Amino acid sequence: MIPIAGKYSTFAPFYDVMSGEYPVYRAGREIGIRALNQLPGTQVLDIGCGTGLNFSLLQQQVSPHGIIVGIDRSPEMLVQARRRAARNGWANVILIQADATELSSTDIGSRITAQGGRAQSDAVLATYALSLMKDWETAWANMVSLAAPGASLCVVDMQKPVGLAATLTPLAKAACWLGGSNIEAHPWTAVERDCADVKAAATRGGHLQIRTGTYNTET
Repeated sequence: MIPIAGKYSTFAPFYDVMSGEYPVYRAGREIGIRALNQLPGTQVLDIGCGTGLNFSLLQQQVSPHGIIVGIDRSPEMLVQARRRAARNGWANVILIQADATELSSTDIGSRITAQGGRAQSDAVLATYALSLMKDWETAWANMVSLAAPGASLCVVDMQKPVGLAATLTPLAKAACWLGGSNIEAHPWTAVERDCADVKAAATRGGHLQIRTGTYNTET
């Protein structure tokens, strides 16, 4: 079996076509990013940005005057993200190769500022990324550290479908297995645990779970 990192390196050029983005997963991105509700000129940090599938939605909020920082551990995925930015003329995108579970938030912040961004962002999100990480709690801690005071935090991820859609569980499990995700990880629970003013949403039969909140400094 190909390791997760190897999968995303090998299939990076074809990821957008193979990922089931528009029939399934785009819906979760749209709900999560809409809930971030960022103003023009703000900076958003996209953890595990992959090929940049969040960028067009984020651009609609931050405008060319804002900044989008994408972090991913796969250089091959970042090649695709860089091409997406260039193709669309997005000069406000900063891309950094880093593993959010290994580098400290201080290291990542320094690399962001070196490219003209700010060490702390007005919003931080992870879409379908934390469930790929064995130590996603460390990545979450880095998300929190890289968020400015009062910033919005958003996690979009997957679980088994529920209700009538539960019949699709084998398909959902197979999709997660192929992508290397742990369908039992439920990383959005960190938002519920550590944030205030939490907004909860779900779509695609509960398979996609979305949580957005403001980090609670008293936790």
